[in-house]
Amino acid sequence: MEENNKYVGESFAKHFGKHFGKQLSDEQWHAVSDNDKSYDGVFIYAVKTTGIFCRPSCKSKVPRRENVMAFNDASQAAAAGFRPCKRCKPTGMAMPDEEWISIAADYVKRHYKEPLTLQELADACHGTPYHFHRTFKKIKGVTPLAYMQDLRISRAKHLLASTSDSAARIGQEVGWPNAPYFITVFKRLTGLTPEAYRSKHKRNEEHKHEPF
Repeated sequence: MEENNKYVGESFAKHFGKHFGKQLSDEQWHAVSDNDKSYDGVFIYAVKTTGIFCRPSCKSKVPRRENVMAFNDASQAAAAGFRPCKRCKPTGMAMPDEEWISIAADYVKRHYKEPLTLQELADACHGTPYHFHRTFKKIKGVTPLAYMQDLRISRAKHLLASTSDSAARIGQEVGWPNAPYFITVFKRLTGLTPEAYRSKHKRNEEHKHEPF
């Protein structure tokens, strides 16, 4: 899934970022950590896990240092495949909503197994929870958390159909480590318990292979 978004992530940083970006110096890291406005225009930082670049003064949640690269300016960060932050607008222009939510959706696809909250998703995508939630729903037709839930259910269906793993193990694999809760949510969204879904899928497959 993550390969489908050419703008996001570590693959771009690996292949292109090395030509422009570099590890943050201690001075630069302190500027990012402190949201130091005096460093705006001195350098730009980009976050490999989200594919977004920011001003040092950006008020978004401070990323992990190992996920950050430094660039001389916005043009270098853009050339390396990163896209401007929706919050601090390092190019002076806002990223189009469609592009922002495309990046956000890709992030959710790569992290849906984690116990993410709306606040954490908004922080990762450099937006406020309210604006992120509203814009995501406008573009995708569902809320960010519902989108993440759909990914979990889709993966659970695949595992139920293709493995003999227990419901508890599958729930843990897709991000619901509490087995009773996983079973409850799965039934609410599909109309079947995980085991009933598996049995139905097995019967359907057997029926397909019955001789006429």
